[in-house]
Amino acid sequence: MACRAGCRTCDLDRCGRVGRVTTLDGLIDGIVDTHVQQWNPRRSPRLGRRMSRVQRVVPRFGDRVFSVVSSQAEREYLLTPRLVARAYEPRQYSNDVAAVPAVCGVPIESVVVTDAYTPLDEGEYPPDDHCVAEVDYLLGLPFGTASAPALGAMMVRGNPTLDGFGERLDSQLAVSDRIRGIQINASRHPDPKVRDGCQTDGLLATPAFLRGMEAVAGRGLAAEIFVYSHQLYDVVSVAREYPDTTIIVDHLGCPVGAFGPVGLRTGTTAAARADILRLWRERMTSLAAQPNIVIKLSGLALPVLGYGSEPWGNIGARDTLTHMVGPLVKHVVAHFGSSRVMFGSNFPLDKPNASFEMVVGSLLDVLEPWGEHVLRSVFRETARKAYRIGD
Repeated sequence: MACRAGCRTCDLDRCGRVGRVTTLDGLIDGIVDTHVQQWNPRRSPRLGRRMSRVQRVVPRFGDRVFSVVSSQAEREYLLTPRLVARAYEPRQYSNDVAAVPAVCGVPIESVVVTDAYTPLDEGEYPPDDHCVAEVDYLLGLPFGTASAPALGAMMVRGNPTLDGFGERLDSQLAVSDRIRGIQINASRHPDPKVRDGCQTDGLLATPAFLRGMEAVAGRGLAAEIFVYSHQLYDVVSVAREYPDTTIIVDHLGCPVGAFGPVGLRTGTTAAARADILRLWRERMTSLAAQPNIVIKLSGLALPVLGYGSEPWGNIGARDTLTHMVGPLVKHVVAHFGSSRVMFGSNFPLDKPNASFEMVVGSLLDVLEPWGEHVLRSVFRETARKAYRIGD
């Protein structure tokens, strides 16, 4: 979408519309969203946990019950139980992205999906039939029909330290040729009120994990890793051990508390927040020295960054989001280059704080001065290469 004068980007207040628009029309056919989660409490093999049961049994009171039965860490991570207690499938996602063409001129072309939100501790693993059933569930979703974008690739959860990890991978790969790698949640935080994604400190640097990664590397798969920013040096260990394996880091390396208080004592002062960002910048610069690491511009509105704890949202305006995440995005692009940076929405987990079009618009505001090549790479080309979409 261009202004009346025909330029590619402008302040459309001057043209009778509100907001800044940078059009991707003519640059790419559509956006690749590299971080979409899909689930259904009634259908996902591994999801029927406490929150979904609460909302299903007492839907009118589920939100109130959530604040009573869940921990502070869970509340701050999710903001509202509606995210995991109700289905989020292609129909819901299509509704969320419907306004994207009005913001940037192109639709969402394809998505990379993951399995259900429910975390998988490293000490447990679903039965083999559930591993396959999760893939079957994702394959059965109506992507590529009606207004839903195409399914570009899938990532499956896994923990290389567990016995039988390689065999489980093989059983999943036999079901679909769209699986491009494993997704590892190794997030651990010293603040006891910040949500942990696993139960082992320094999981990525353990000999068992590094040995188990051979099953990933040997099958030509990627490893997608979610850690908090103080754990980023552990990602370097993985990247060095397996230099020919693509290592994808989720959510900008997630500097918890960078924008405000989180948990018990994280980000509670301006000095503490400045220190969080200083250390994040240093660690991201170290990651950039490893050529097989790719960074995902996802989780930009993730609550644990410190936006606030109100369940109806804490950011408000696109300009606010742009102002807050802009320096982080610029640091990443400057050090990694556009060929190792890609967009991901992290929907629906970011949804309470920001609409989809707000996230896309903010990234456009930040990236537009870098030029058309960067826009093409971040919103489409890097993702297609990293996930081998179209192969």
